Amino acid sequence: MSRIEIKFKSLRETGRKALIPYVTAGDPVAAVTVPLMHDMVKAGADIIELGVPFSDPMADGPVIQKASERALVHGISLHDVFAMVKEFREKDNETPVVLMGYLNPIEVMGYASFAKQAGTAGVDGVLTVDLPPEEGSEFVAELAKYELDPIFLIAPTTTDARIKKLCSAASGFVYYVSVKGVTGAATLDAGAVADKMTAIRKHTDMPVGVGFGIKDAESAANVGAVADAVVVGSVLVNQADLNQDNPEAVSPAICTILTDIRQALDKLVK
Repeated sequence: MSRIEIKFKSLRETGRKALIPYVTAGDPVAAVTVPLMHDMVKAGADIIELGVPFSDPMADGPVIQKASERALVHGISLHDVFAMVKEFREKDNETPVVLMGYLNPIEVMGYASFAKQAGTAGVDGVLTVDLPPEEGSEFVAELAKYELDPIFLIAPTTTDARIKKLCSAASGFVYYVSVKGVTGAATLDAGAVADKMTAIRKHTDMPVGVGFGIKDAESAANVGAVADAVVVGSVLVNQADLNQDNPEAVSPAICTILTDIRQALDKLVK
């Protein structure tokens, strides 16, 4: 059983919802990332989604695009991201870590090499935004050798037939993108999210996480009422932008937001 499966099993037993913060590795400077990961766990994070910097992050809005740019200025590569996860694992061998990124850096490294290095570093899942399951069988097979969960995105416009296909290819959890457009770009419709949860759960017993459009404790609680996990990204990454000249302030700013969201989600426990 993977760390992701173990985590969701534990959460379900206690009736709690998973809080999954997203941050970009190496933003605003490399030294921030690993301490921030530990601090986010202390603030209530259940799974960490670590963004791999990329020069053309097509699914992301301006906030996360700028985060990638800041990290790339410092030369942050996939090898650096693996090193960060490995360092994180020296003190935390329980919190799942999911890498989120784009196919190009993985193809440059090679599927087999990527999977081996990710598994060795202590990565638990991989979300590749621009790799559909129809084209991902070779990559998924390599991930399976190291018990890495492939995580796929489901959009508001995804058809029922395609939801079935995506769920059958995924493991760990499935990720529902709750708004149309890029990260941080739109307002969340909690009713529409609830309807889509019903459609997705017809095809899978896996946990369903919801991201995009979650900006505060209120929106997180609205999503947490119907989903298994809440993914929070742009509002956190924006703190790295605001504090890029004072990196020591990034973690406290992010963790203040996470603590509020964690408290709101825990109020949902019956």
